[in-house]
Amino acid sequence: MALIGLISDSHGEWLRTREAIKLLKDRGCDTLIHLGDVETNEVLDELAGHNVTMVFGNCDFVTRLLGHALELGIDVQHPAGTITVDGKCIAFLHGHDGNQFQEYVNDPSVDVVVYGHLHETRDDMVNNTRCINPGALHRASRYTVAVLDCGKDTLEFLELDH
Repeated sequence: MALIGLISDSHGEWLRTREAIKLLKDRGCDTLIHLGDVETNEVLDELAGHNVTMVFGNCDFVTRLLGHALELGIDVQHPAGTITVDGKCIAFLHGHDGNQFQEYVNDPSVDVVVYGHLHETRDDMVNNTRCINPGALHRASRYTVAVLDCGKDTLEFLELDH
């Protein structure tokens, strides 16, 4: 069973991103999804060397960041993407595109939608789709990431030290 580490809204906080990755890897996550607003190459450098899939967010200058991400071997599925883990279809996007979000929650083949943008943790059901926001690593009252266990259908929010 695969554990998926969810990260969002780094906003250039590369040291906090490093801490988040370590926390998720220590929990046994073998796949990471970054949900956008990385903002800097330094955050991308921290993601490099891990099994990472990502999208860019509304604060990302995509034409400046995309080439560096691809050079580092990061799987970019911008502006949105899907992966299947343990038989569950997980759709992911940054979250600022309400139309794309609605398309995913209305798609019966999508089991889980993960998104960022709001800078707050969420775990809600919309229609029959679980919608998860891991929180943020910048401009938040708590800096959080999340671990999704698709096999057990559990979610754990992890808080970073300030």
